[in-house]
Amino acid sequence: MPILNLDPDLRLHYLDENPNGKTAVLLLHGLGATGASWQLQFPALTSAGFRVIAPDARGFGQSSYPGKLSFAEMANDFARLIESLNSAPAHIVGISMGGVLALQLALDHPRLVNKLVLVNTFAHLQIRGIGAYAYYALRFILVHTLGLPTQARTVTKRIFPRADQTELRRALSAQIIQANPGAYRAVMRALARFNVTARLASLRAPTLVVTGDADTTVRVENQFALAAGIPGSQHAIIPGAGHAVIADSPGAFNQILLEFLRA
Repeated sequence: MPILNLDPDLRLHYLDENPNGKTAVLLLHGLGATGASWQLQFPALTSAGFRVIAPDARGFGQSSYPGKLSFAEMANDFARLIESLNSAPAHIVGISMGGVLALQLALDHPRLVNKLVLVNTFAHLQIRGIGAYAYYALRFILVHTLGLPTQARTVTKRIFPRADQTELRRALSAQIIQANPGAYRAVMRALARFNVTARLASLRAPTLVVTGDADTTVRVENQFALAAGIPGSQHAIIPGAGHAVIADSPGAFNQILLEFLRA
């Protein structure tokens, strides 16, 4: 896995598939995951001629954690990565936390963004209902007390609840426990504060919002609000897909993604 040394205490690891591809697609992973979580998208994108760049965000996977993070800093990491690989402007695709980072990147560095794809994510996380509050509170408590292995079991069981998803649970759990605990906690706090609703109207990149209608992590209403706030955005809904739509419904997701990027 290539490494970009951004600062003395910050090394950014990334996957670089089909480096001779004409247009780059930057794939940004969700909370606790890594760039490898996009592996079911690699063949479809590279076969279509794209260069695929999938970094581990600071503090996750094999990327180092300098002891602090904000979404603006993390977006800047990815901006420097795109520029270092001479891949601007790139298509930016992000899921969940990665969607938040994709939004931040598009808002702060618009010249680097070709098209924007936001998957099961939000501009402002609005939690409603006792069950949702209890789930987020449990995750916050677990990551501050029992640690990442317990957090991984809780998260993977909710994201991949079916009996036939054992391998998906195992793969995601293995990624989550690689994370730096401090980085994981910092991102959870940052996600709770994140709100760029007032800035959405300034986005000019062609944008696609993708929603799995069985997402139990980010309410569908949050995603409709995101799409409504971005001028000219498209909104695709995948029936039966959950929060990890890139893994539980890769065929449907890849088809929608390629149609948008090729248009």
